[in-house]
Amino acid sequence: MAGKNIWTTYNESQLAELDEINERYKKCLDAGKTERECVELSISMAREAGYRNIEDILAKRERLRAGDKVYAVNMNKMLALFRIGEKPISEGMNILGAHIDSPRIDVKQNPLYENEGLAYLDTHYYGGIKKYQWVAQPLALHGVVVKKDGTTEKVTIGEEENDPVFVITDLLVHLAQEQMEKKASKVIEGEKLDLLIGNCPVDEVLEGSGKKEQKEAVKANVLRLLKEKYDMDEADFTSAELEIVPAGKARDCGLDRSMILSYGQDDRVCAFTSLFAMLDVKTAERTGCCLLVDKEEIGSVGATGMHSRFFENTVAELIALTEGESELKVRRALAGSRMLSSDVSAAYDPMYAEAFEKRSSAFFASGLTFNKFTGSRGKSGSNDANAEYIAALRNAMDKDDVAYQFAELGRVDLGGGGTIAYIMANYGMEVIDSGVAVLNMHAPYEVSSKADVYEAVKGYRTFLRM
Repeated sequence: MAGKNIWTTYNESQLAELDEINERYKKCLDAGKTERECVELSISMAREAGYRNIEDILAKRERLRAGDKVYAVNMNKMLALFRIGEKPISEGMNILGAHIDSPRIDVKQNPLYENEGLAYLDTHYYGGIKKYQWVAQPLALHGVVVKKDGTTEKVTIGEEENDPVFVITDLLVHLAQEQMEKKASKVIEGEKLDLLIGNCPVDEVLEGSGKKEQKEAVKANVLRLLKEKYDMDEADFTSAELEIVPAGKARDCGLDRSMILSYGQDDRVCAFTSLFAMLDVKTAERTGCCLLVDKEEIGSVGATGMHSRFFENTVAELIALTEGESELKVRRALAGSRMLSSDVSAAYDPMYAEAFEKRSSAFFASGLTFNKFTGSRGKSGSNDANAEYIAALRNAMDKDDVAYQFAELGRVDLGGGGTIAYIMANYGMEVIDSGVAVLNMHAPYEVSSKADVYEAVKGYRTFLRM
């Protein structure tokens, strides 16, 4: 059933803190539209809060003590922050884990081509998207280009007021009769998601008294512009990571400004609220950790996904820097830990009520959402948190007056979802999914409640102090 709308419970002081947190959150969404940008931003914020790179500590052969704050980076796409607690790490940690990748469209490695006087970038979508949602709207290009000599050029085009934007074209409705008879999954197909980036040909080349028209002159002009701005040749696309995301900033949503509309809130609404809580909590008995990971949207695979050994290896380094090198203590630390797998949940949408089971749905402005299990249908692919852990969380949240709710993701036989919870549960630690409910999940623009963002920060602080 729908929970109590918590907007009516706040006093002036709480409303002021709520506004401050949400304004900070919107700025983070604007600055962190890719996993690399999220890591760079998070490191900057962590350093301001006194966190140090574990590589520097290892190089100086220092020891870590209670209260020390460190971070570890993996390939600029994965980040782990630790605040050393009063108890030994081998007794377990309190871990907030969220992912910083979001559904998007990626530029291929040999992408640039011209077709009938129009220049395009060939693309491949990333994660689960409704492809038809990405056409006919302003898009921006974010990423890096790495040259053969190792130098890196950052690319951000489409976010400033005077920047150009890009678009994926759609068929005009006057000619779309056959298109509109297709299933939604086929209305726009993956090969039609190429990005329109130019139409102006390069200046014609003078030759004697006449002029010689250059072949693929529009493409040539695009390459000229890339060379001028980024010193980039066409071959440099092969060592580039360029992501296509919706252009524009996070905005207040609703006449009452009670919500936020933005790209990438799955799962950056949980990543940034976890980061805020991590930087806010100064001391605790147990070591606290904020873990921000990549590749969740495609199965947590690869060197920067949760299936990698980065986290385990970093914990081993921390054990060596605090208690002395010990494989057994590493295993004890992981098994003795508690984790909130901080990922978004589906908010109940009365426009599509048939997809939800109302008694087990998450509602806007009802607080932090806990999902005892995710998976699909018969709990397939799910971590299922045990009752003792849930009881401990309920007790802690109630003591700190944190608003929370329990939910499932949609009707039992309809679908479901997954997070990184089951991967961390393999170590034997206590894990439950916990996050913010959003509308329009996986769409170019998602909606969250400011009240739920506020309660998430409060709840994550409480968890780190448990």
